[in-house]
Amino acid sequence: MELKPSASNTDIPTAMLGRTVHPWDKGAVVAELQELLIAHGFNQIRVDGDFGYRTEAAVRAVQRQHGLRIDGCVGPKTWTALKANVQPGARLLKPGHTGADVAELQGLLRVNGYTVDRNGIFCPKTQECITAFQHRHKLREDGVVDALTWAVLRGKPLTGVRRRQKRWFWDNRKWW
Repeated sequence: MELKPSASNTDIPTAMLGRTVHPWDKGAVVAELQELLIAHGFNQIRVDGDFGYRTEAAVRAVQRQHGLRIDGCVGPKTWTALKANVQPGARLLKPGHTGADVAELQGLLRVNGYTVDRNGIFCPKTQECITAFQHRHKLREDGVVDALTWAVLRGKPLTGVRRRQKRWFWDNRKWW
């Protein structure tokens, strides 16, 4: 599924556009924005759900790159620019996410024998198919698409893909 920004945005589902987000907004929609910005290479941002000055600077840079009005607000055209150009595997995909990478995920699920619409929206059906895929391939069944799940979906060998350990566990006998 290829998403093209257009003047009318009539060819793009409303769920793909998202609501308009302004500097200093907070919440889950800002966290998704930050994940998209990081996927586009703006690594100085933290995913904290707070639309601060760093997030605003990254939004302005994206707007400049795509020839959009540079206002620091994320409206339909900026959402489209971010979601249409995100590379598959560049971010963790979770329920509620939308974009070209979600459409690619749904396409890979279809190739692997799962019945899911390729609409670019990570809906409950997509999560159900991912969980079933993870179960079938003995992956962690969390419904989240990480680098390991992407690799298995693409049929790549697992030698170079590893999960990052998030914290150390203490056991009286050893560390692991």
